Amino acid sequence: MQTEMVIASQMVDNSTFKIKNSYLADARTIDRKLSIVIPRRGINDDGKGKKHALYRLISEAQTEYVWMLDDDVVFNSLEDSLSDYSLAFDDADLVILPLRMESENEHPSLLERLQIAEYAAIQQLTIESAQKGKAIMCSGANLIVRRERWLESYSDLHPEIPSGDDMFLLESFKRRGLKIIVLEDPQFEAIVHPHTSWRAFLRQRMRWAGKAPKYTDKDIIHYGSITLIANLLQLICPAIILIKFPIEYRLIKKRDKTISIWSALLLEILYPIYILLSIIGGLARRQW
Repeated sequence: MQTEMVIASQMVDNSTFKIKNSYLADARTIDRKLSIVIPRRGINDDGKGKKHALYRLISEAQTEYVWMLDDDVVFNSLEDSLSDYSLAFDDADLVILPLRMESENEHPSLLERLQIAEYAAIQQLTIESAQKGKAIMCSGANLIVRRERWLESYSDLHPEIPSGDDMFLLESFKRRGLKIIVLEDPQFEAIVHPHTSWRAFLRQRMRWAGKAPKYTDKDIIHYGSITLIANLLQLICPAIILIKFPIEYRLIKKRDKTISIWSALLLEILYPIYILLSIIGGLARRQW
């Protein structure tokens, strides 16, 4: 398959900035410092995989930084940030940018509400851990990286695994002592949409779980172990929810005050079940 990239540049529709479906064979630049690179879903660079495609195109870029986005993200106010973005990350090597999950439906389904609540907790953990200098997560859906540092880390991205370039990149940067910051500016917040089918949702979680054995960062392993143990204990002794729920509800509400306590509570009840299914399915098929 021919490598195709979506390039976002001067694509503003009224007050909403949305990535258009214009596919090009190379990356275009915003200015001399920054390129925006958005890999199309399913990209495989003639069978060599998404990571190989990213390596080739990022190596061809001429800018100091690369802004990596998913091809379906939406921005509410990106116009202004394109003009003052350079002030936001100074000399950082990796900039973790904010994300929010929103449904495209006026009345979100149960599955969508669960994902929105979970995503809020994940994003708050991402922000708080990075602010403490112990980043445990980042997402390639909205990420700025110093180009040369990304290229130097390519061998750490496990090219043999189709996904996970963002988390393996985070591990590599932490191991090398590079500067990682988180930027909470609402102008840079990208909106993603939840899955609408349980099958797609569980497949995504299985992909995430399937990569877990490859993680080597002590902060990521520590948090993952605590999460797994807490959820296994909840399956054995449901009363554990009385301890877990206040902690996780705080994370959710700090990130998104619109999420109801009932959605958060339902997530707390169901989470141990689908996380266990995801781990079993992910480990059964590690090459995602």
